[in-house]
Amino acid sequence: MLSLSQASEIVDAALRKARELELRSLTVTVLDPGGHPIVVKREDGAGILRPQIAHAKAWGCLGTGQGGAAGARHATRDPAFFAALAAISDGRVASSRGGVLIRDAEGALLGAIGVSGDRPENDETVAVAGVEKAGLVADAGQ
Repeated sequence: MLSLSQASEIVDAALRKARELELRSLTVTVLDPGGHPIVVKREDGAGILRPQIAHAKAWGCLGTGQGGAAGARHATRDPAFFAALAAISDGRVASSRGGVLIRDAEGALLGAIGVSGDRPENDETVAVAGVEKAGLVADAGQ
């Protein structure tokens, strides 16, 4: 189980990395394996839809069982399937980089992180950095 303390550490580390890289204002969320938010932080200046986008990136990873990079590749190859997936999920899935599964050292699923606000590859970079800073394994779907 991912604790509130661990989830907060992940989010804060991701935001620190974003400031080091001088990225645009971000929103970061960590969800439990059931898709429920543990922590959500929206930086000053982040767009009003960023919390929903970050949630959809993380939720999509949990729903498909793969990191956002794999989902993005699959969506490019089979857009009709992902249009159907969006409809089935009532629009709650965003298949994009910036969504990363969070695992323990044994590979057990603990949750997911979603980051939104900059380019997808930058969102993914800070998501991975946050998870790894907490001593956990980031599964970005590479």
